[in-house]
Amino acid sequence: KSPNLLGVLNLTPDSFSDGGKFNTKIKGVNHAINLKNYGADLIDIGGESTRPGSKGISERLEWNRINKILKLLNKKKIPLSLDTRKSNIMEKGINQGVRLINDVSGLDFDVNTISVLKKYKVPFVIQHAKGLPENMQKKPNYKNVLLDIYDFFEDKIKLLRSKGIKHNNIVLDPGIGFGKNLKHNMTIIKNISIYHSLGLPILLGISRKRFIKDLSGNNDSSLRIGGTISSSIFAMLQGVQMLRVHDVNEVNQAIKVFKA
Repeated sequence: KSPNLLGVLNLTPDSFSDGGKFNTKIKGVNHAINLKNYGADLIDIGGESTRPGSKGISERLEWNRINKILKLLNKKKIPLSLDTRKSNIMEKGINQGVRLINDVSGLDFDVNTISVLKKYKVPFVIQHAKGLPENMQKKPNYKNVLLDIYDFFEDKIKLLRSKGIKHNNIVLDPGIGFGKNLKHNMTIIKNISIYHSLGLPILLGISRKRFIKDLSGNNDSSLRIGGTISSSIFAMLQGVQMLRVHDVNEVNQAIKVFKA
């Protein structure tokens, strides 16, 4: 089965790959419509960069970056996911029609996040990250990266159940590049199917990430489409249910041809 594709729309001036490319209203809306037409199942909108080394921004600035575009895209019936760590922004986004909350902090950044998710019964992603974006790539270490993340997911699910979130509309994302070095990332991707036993869908964000550069050396390129495609197809063969990608058209093309 083909994975669902979460198309990336960064409304930031500084995201690691496409910061500044789509952060005006017209460009953002057009890009979202294109991504949907190329076959994205959801468009993941973010107003705060969480690339390695990035500093957090105020709630007001983050909301100003996304508010108008959320409204417009909701009117155009574009299915939206919201990439944010802040509970107030989640709540405002849900009230504007957002269907999935994607919190890269694993719901840890803001103490009110879990109560907002409980109140609205909205689907959400639990992403594993070690540290904050500004420091997460400084010598990350694990006893056993696979099992440490497995335990993190298990503990989080227990916590959510204890807080009264009973639904299963929860997606697990091991957080490639979020407090992981090349060896950690490769161990996770190679053994990604271990997380299927938790009984929830898995989301993998591999698009254009640094591990592609690390592995390809001289063959690195600005968009890293080759590396994104090969790791997307590998993930599909491991039964990963969702992929978060920038290049929706190319990944979809590759999946169609590979399957045929």
